[in-house]
Amino acid sequence: MSFEQEWAQQKQPGDGVLGTAPPAKKKAADTIENVLQPGTTKAADAADEPTTTAVKAFTGWETAAGLTKAHAHWDDQVRRLMGRLSSEKTALRGASNLFTGNDQLTGQSFQPVQSKLAGL
Repeated sequence: MSFEQEWAQQKQPGDGVLGTAPPAKKKAADTIENVLQPGTTKAADAADEPTTTAVKAFTGWETAAGLTKAHAHWDDQVRRLMGRLSSEKTALRGASNLFTGNDQLTGQSFQPVQSKLAGL
């Protein structure tokens, strides 16, 4: 299939429905908070003691310096990953709240307007 054929096929208009699932976004954010972040912290902490022991065992060798540098790099990667997970969690919760709030505001805009003549 040529690019032109694929483009002609894919550029069809959408179905006119914006689909979002706030409960799914909340569930994903909760999974990050309750599973991924604690698991990442636990995995990161598991490397600390063995690395420290190995560095002490290789004191005076270049291996100790290499292990220290590698462990510092590991800690930096873990810190970055935790920051990314936190950002994703916040974004998921924010998107969920944004869509829910937007849906509520849109629904309220369709409420009947009270006439000033009512009750006279």
